[in-house]
Amino acid sequence: MLVAESDTKRHPEYPAAKAGDAEAATKLVRALVDRPGIDAVRTLIGPINEGSAPVFVSAHAYERGGVNAIPIALATFLGDKLGIAFETTVVQANIVHHTGADGYGRLARQARFKGSVRKERGYIMVDDFVGQGGTLANLRGWVEHQGGRVVGAVALTGKPYSAKLNPSREQLYELREKHGPDFEKWWQKRFGHSFDCLTQSEARYLARSPDADAIRNRLAAAEQKGDG
Repeated sequence: MLVAESDTKRHPEYPAAKAGDAEAATKLVRALVDRPGIDAVRTLIGPINEGSAPVFVSAHAYERGGVNAIPIALATFLGDKLGIAFETTVVQANIVHHTGADGYGRLARQARFKGSVRKERGYIMVDDFVGQGGTLANLRGWVEHQGGRVVGAVALTGKPYSAKLNPSREQLYELREKHGPDFEKWWQKRFGHSFDCLTQSEARYLARSPDADAIRNRLAAAEQKGDG
């Protein structure tokens, strides 16, 4: 994550950029991403060899106010600065209404993607905000399912505790001990993956939930709310 969440959300261009104003998004990114931030992305990527260079892919999504323009602006900006191409054909295929949603809302309404992915190509995921990390995890799943390789992820801002996506063994053990194997089987049937594919933040959120029935009920309510 390149910028503090408070600095991002207080910027005057943020509301318009989040609602789909491409010019506002470009101004926002240019104002907030400094040279150390660009150098940090360069370090993340490491040496780039011609012919095998990774490409940026963004998690640009539909919000209640329009298409979030920030991820595209960030990917374009970093691509120009670092000489890396931006793959524009991969897009989010559904509306999830994550902005302002609680953890159950984000878990219930998961992002799906579509678009062209080249097998064995390296991809660097770009998003504007990392909350629970589920959108990036789903984007990674899509890219890898199509035969691509995810080599890194960059976000303009987000929650510090979500900087690392993969859950630890200790988190998975805590979650499984608390809610039991039957709930993980239900989760697998409902979402198509086991707890191993959760992010750190998602696993922590579920482990702190009272019980499996409470989780099911809150997910069902959040899913219905998202349809409105």
